[in-house]
Amino acid sequence: MDDMLERLEALIRDRQSNPVAGSYTNRLFADGREKIAQKVGEEAVEVLIAALRQSRDEQIDELADLFYHTLVLMAELDLSLDDVKQRLRERHQPR
Repeated sequence: MDDMLERLEALIRDRQSNPVAGSYTNRLFADGREKIAQKVGEEAVEVLIAALRQSRDEQIDELADLFYHTLVLMAELDLSLDDVKQRLRERHQPR
């Protein structure tokens, strides 16, 4: 698997620690947890709409937006992709 999600996670964390003027990511962090969570919800709705009514390219764009905003929320919550991967491993171990 490509490490793009890990690279994006690292970039988001870097912006969180080292703000850059004009950065959209930093604007999200400045808006706070509630606004970030709200944005994730909005993106999820846009994914649903795209899934039902839009082209493949639009579906991919909306899913990419959802992944990005979810990673921003995870950083705000001090959660990582490794945390999520570990939980998925736990859920999918043979019983």
